[in-house]
Order: sequence, then C-alpha cells, then structure tokens
Amino acid sequence: MKLNKIDHIGIAVPSLDEVKSIYETVFKLERHFEEAVEEQGVDTVGYELDGTNIEFLAPLNENSPIAKFIAKKGTGIHHIAYQVDNLEETLAELKEKNVRLVDEVPRIGAEGKRIAFIHPKSMGGVLIELSEKK
Repeated sequence: MKLNKIDHIGIAVPSLDEVKSIYETVFKLERHFEEAVEEQGVDTVGYELDGTNIEFLAPLNENSPIAKFIAKKGTGIHHIAYQVDNLEETLAELKEKNVRLVDEVPRIGAEGKRIAFIHPKSMGGVLIELSEKK
C-alpha cells in the first residue's frame, strides 16, 4: 500500500460563510469547489494550495456527523485525507492487517471522489480518509 500525497485536510466549522469571507478576502483564494454532500450531511468548500485542498465541512443539519463532532470537540481539524491509487486494494490490505475501518466499501465524497475512512482508534486518534486518485 502506498500513500501518494495529502489529498486534503478536512476542517469542521459551524458555517461556511465566515470561512469563505476569510479565505477569499484575506488570502485572495478562489474556491476550488463548493458542494453539499447529502449522504454525509455536510456542506463543503475547498481551496487548493499547490495540489492539496483545504476542505471546510459544515453540518447540513443537527444530526450530521460534523454537527456531533463540533458539539463534542469544537471547531477544528476533523480529518486528514491521503490519496491512494486503488481504494479497494488499500482497504483489503488494511483489513488483512486488522486495521479498524469506518468504511469497508468505498463511497462518494466531495468532488465525486471515491473515499473511505479509517477509524481513529487504529490511527493514533486521528480520523484518516483515503481518497482514490482520479
């Protein structure tokens, strides 16, 4: 299994409005993408910096995993995403090594990327997302 690069850093925020204002006004960045990912209950906006996205996640409703994260831990880094070449092979290898997975089967995330999460209990307390290279 090979991690190619950091795909993005996911940051949980209560609303995207302030984030967009800061990143677009203060830092003069253009939005790389903005979309709601209904399946995950999040509204997202991303800014690309030299091939890596800073992805902000706001809850679409109070039952969203991001809403629960913010209520428990506050605003801040939610996960780190690494890009891999073949998500199914990577998940199979991780499962073979007894790594606890949140997703045993890939699902669709922001930008239409195929993703899967590794449980933080298997990663030193950090939620890891794997993202398949397009």
